[in-house]
Amino acid sequence: MRLQFATAVIAVLLLSSSAEAQGAGDRAPGVRVSGTVHDSVAHAPLAGAWVQLASADSVAHASGARTAISDSLGRYAFDDVPEGRYRLGFFHAVLDSLGVELPLRDLTVRRGRPARLDLAVPSGGTLRALICGVRSPRDSGVVVTGGAVIGVVRDARGGAPVEGVTVSGEWLEISFRTQGIDRRRPRVVVTTGANGWFALCNAPATGNLFLTASRGADSTDLVEATVPLEGFLRRDLYLGAARTQVVRDTTPRPDSLALPPRIVRSGEGRLSGTVVSADYQRPLAGAIVHLSDGPTARADERGAFTLVNAPLGTRVLEVRSVGYYPDRRAVHVVGGMPPVRVALSTFKSVLDTVKIIAQFAADRHGSSFEDRKRTGLGRYLTSADLERRGAIFTSDAFKTLAGVRLERSSVGSRHIYVRSAFGEWCEPSVHIDGLYMWNLNADDIDGMVSLRYVKGIEVYTEATTPMEFQRAMTGCGTILIWTR
Repeated sequence: MRLQFATAVIAVLLLSSSAEAQGAGDRAPGVRVSGTVHDSVAHAPLAGAWVQLASADSVAHASGARTAISDSLGRYAFDDVPEGRYRLGFFHAVLDSLGVELPLRDLTVRRGRPARLDLAVPSGGTLRALICGVRSPRDSGVVVTGGAVIGVVRDARGGAPVEGVTVSGEWLEISFRTQGIDRRRPRVVVTTGANGWFALCNAPATGNLFLTASRGADSTDLVEATVPLEGFLRRDLYLGAARTQVVRDTTPRPDSLALPPRIVRSGEGRLSGTVVSADYQRPLAGAIVHLSDGPTARADERGAFTLVNAPLGTRVLEVRSVGYYPDRRAVHVVGGMPPVRVALSTFKSVLDTVKIIAQFAADRHGSSFEDRKRTGLGRYLTSADLERRGAIFTSDAFKTLAGVRLERSSVGSRHIYVRSAFGEWCEPSVHIDGLYMWNLNADDIDGMVSLRYVKGIEVYTEATTPMEFQRAMTGCGTILIWTR
């Protein structure tokens, strides 16, 4: 239908040019019709929108049908428009991905009076109501969260929409009841239509959820997405094939528990980019860049990296450098995508902000260290314990701690593992002064916290982690580090 509409527009333009050339001297000069096109979902001007002005007085009045394309600021204009009644509308790829068609707007043009009419993609709340409808909690007997996540699933090879793909969204809900605390992980599953479009309704109205798309053996990574305050999120996904290999730990060990097997995925994709510091934009040579369960590379002296043999599709990219806060983001391993640019912030800039804003919260949790120690639910180390152990770096505290292991990866970085509830080894969540620090390894901890400033360390399994420090979707334990 879009192609037919575009063809009709071109034909009308040709007729319009001919008619205007013949009758330009037979009528009074027209007026200017202008306005802007705004994307209310992205909160930005919409560039490249095809705006059409068509006469509403007569279908045969071809000279009243004209087209303009909005500029980088979303502006459009029609000059020398005769007086009369018109209908105004626009179309854009954004509307196709949203799965909506907008009604035309009526406009009356009078001689000597320039007309202005602004156009817009509907707001997130309006789109959520149009796509998911307005439901009462009494309709299903459960509380309706009200959020919506929509998008299009495309083939990573050619970009064509893919039909019949299963898209699922999962998130954590915590309810405080008189009987106790109820933790649930709701899940919404939908299937894409012929145009690859999907809509997850009744998702969280705001907050984080995890998305994945799959069809047969092909799937995306588990991608974290944040639903904004208006409760509406648009997120496109690319589906691609990956070769899967199971790598097992064959290193002789003194205990009976080996590290769990790792799943390594590879493919025909290629991803390149640069890693720089967020403060001075200088290249971060030696930064470790890798796809989740995929290939790994190091940035060169210019901060550039290239991942080859990468699995196609939407994947999770992890970037880390000693002394900098790690970055984790969703990327599309698809041909024709621009290089990825990652700017890492220093630990100092992150911690300085937290110390100013959340100092009271950090003091409150830190002062509860002795209270939690008396419960005996975890393992606890004080500064005196660390001194007796002869620790030099903060990570040395975990070398001889029961149920904790330090391992060096293939790229040289050291990682901390704890035993899960099922007897396997996994990487725990790390909190420093009450702040969750995403996926820190041992080298990151040493670069961030000097041992002489450590006041105490707590180590918990998933089952014994205090509620205020539990993280969704980890399935592992928690390490708390408190500083003076």
